[in-house]
Amino acid sequence: MTEPKAILALADGRYYEGIAFGAAGEAVGEVVFNTSMTGYQEILTDPSYEGQLVAMTYPEIGNVGVNPEDVESRRPFMKGFIVKNNTSRPSNWRAAEPLHEYLKRYGIVGIQGIDTRSLVRHLRDHGSQEGIISTLSDHPDDLIAKAKASPGLVGVDLVRNVTCAAPYDWDEGRWELGEGYKRRAAQTEDTKKRRSKRGSFGAPVFSVVAYDYGIKYNILRNLAESGCRVRVVPAMTPAEDVLALNPDGVFLSNGPGDPDAVPYAKENVEKLIGKKPIFGICLGHQIMGLALGGKTYKLKFGHHGGNQPVMDLTTRKVEITAQNHGFAVDADSLQGAAELTHVNLNDNTVEGLAHRELPIFSVQYHPESSPGPHDANYLFKRFTDLMAKHRSR
Repeated sequence: MTEPKAILALADGRYYEGIAFGAAGEAVGEVVFNTSMTGYQEILTDPSYEGQLVAMTYPEIGNVGVNPEDVESRRPFMKGFIVKNNTSRPSNWRAAEPLHEYLKRYGIVGIQGIDTRSLVRHLRDHGSQEGIISTLSDHPDDLIAKAKASPGLVGVDLVRNVTCAAPYDWDEGRWELGEGYKRRAAQTEDTKKRRSKRGSFGAPVFSVVAYDYGIKYNILRNLAESGCRVRVVPAMTPAEDVLALNPDGVFLSNGPGDPDAVPYAKENVEKLIGKKPIFGICLGHQIMGLALGGKTYKLKFGHHGGNQPVMDLTTRKVEITAQNHGFAVDADSLQGAAELTHVNLNDNTVEGLAHRELPIFSVQYHPESSPGPHDANYLFKRFTDLMAKHRSR
């Protein structure tokens, strides 16, 4: 039986012929690469990839299949998936279905069998750019023209596509071998005496409102296990509604695309500054920078993967971090409104900010480790310590 063909075409005229897997059709978006060796399911379901075609640098993808526990949002949000080799018959005790069936179910177009090393080198040299994956056409010139016609991510509000439709509460904790995801324990006399027990964790100490710009589930799990009662609200929720809930703190989540394209987020954060402790991650960090009067800019090919070295300037310790972003905050544009707390050791870009006087901080990278290293998990405690210090002042 002849394998179905697919073509990946880039806006600059380069194209790759490969084998189709997943859904049939065409997918247009910004082509980026991810350097993580594991965690492709978490990457697939990260809402920050809305509007993008993701190429994995690790050559063997699909070997552990897909399961219902390792998702990071309600569905995959990326437009297309690019791999060297897709394993159609997974071998893992947790696998519920093969990757190609999962992609097909959610309409994600995939291509395999291309030289991903060549693609990544090209993107590193020439930058991320618009591209198209097609299983319908075998005319590269036509596909290149479609890629060129794509408007790209700059100035496009992608947050509206991924945020929740209505507020909801979250009480699930982190995953534990043999137990699954932990749940908040019922408040009996026994659990009042203990912080947690097997398969559960203790009562909340703080109340947090989390803005959903494309929030990952494991961020919510870490907040919950850090002692937070979490109320998740849509990205457009007015600051006045958040303050009416009188939370101990406000969390600004990760999300896709250009931070300048979501002015309502910046305007709401401006109203929250000085009213409550605030912690931002990824897009939330960039929105924080804008709200403090700074500017953002687009990176050449972004940071996507689980091996970015970052120095915490407050402790001088280096941590290996997971990252997924294509924009960065311009440190000089802040003009002293905030201080630089973390820096990327590869390219010296801003990785963390803190206000000099107010209880506000943010990081560009992902401390929730899903997928990725656990080095930065301490930041959730930093947030709860900040809320404890400024509670009821």
